[in-house]
Amino acid sequence: MREWLFISDLHLAPERPEVIRLFERFVDEVAIHAERLYILGDFLEYWLGDDDQATGLESTFLALKKLSDSGTEVLFMAGNRDFLIGDLLAQKCGFKIIEEPFIENINGQATLLLHGDTLCTDDVGYQKFRTMVRDKDWQNQVLARSLEEREQLARSLRQQSEQANAEKTEYIMDVNQDTVIATMQQHSVNLLIHGHTHRKSIHKFEINQQPAVRIVLGDWNRTGSYLRITNKAEPELVDFI
Repeated sequence: MREWLFISDLHLAPERPEVIRLFERFVDEVAIHAERLYILGDFLEYWLGDDDQATGLESTFLALKKLSDSGTEVLFMAGNRDFLIGDLLAQKCGFKIIEEPFIENINGQATLLLHGDTLCTDDVGYQKFRTMVRDKDWQNQVLARSLEEREQLARSLRQQSEQANAEKTEYIMDVNQDTVIATMQQHSVNLLIHGHTHRKSIHKFEINQQPAVRIVLGDWNRTGSYLRITNKAEPELVDFI
């Protein structure tokens, strides 16, 4: 039986050792049996570049490499926290980097994979920020700085983000349904999988009188969360404790 798993928004960091342990258990107990594991962004709370010493994350990267070596294909898409992950870390962890928007054929159905932040178009301030940090010239300028300077920048950006989010309504930070429909129409799909909003759910609606589905992956806070798709059952959002 084919089994594909999807996760996002783990926000792994040395300051959250319990989530690191939970993910490593997930790898050993669940992902090891899957054909593929898709990581759709914000796997790490932050990443300063592939020359980062990754203190506290060594066991996590080793777990991913062992998973890949065991035969599970691991695919990674950057989120708004770990967009500086590059080829060196990908090689170390044994995963393949995929760029969004990414179209995957799942059980014969074209499926759009996104991190999800591009759908939050009501949050105009965030979209401006995203445009800046996803610009390759901006990224190259940041990577040219010392690790200490990048760490200071990361702390500053996180602090600014937290302050800005505290002043926003939940509605503003959620996806815009018109954008969802337009994006799915643009890519000619009726199934969309994404994370970012932390609002785990399966939404069913219609596009041009045809059934459509948007699956939102959950975050990893008190429990782990993943989407399980097989060729024998309906997609299922699962909590991992």
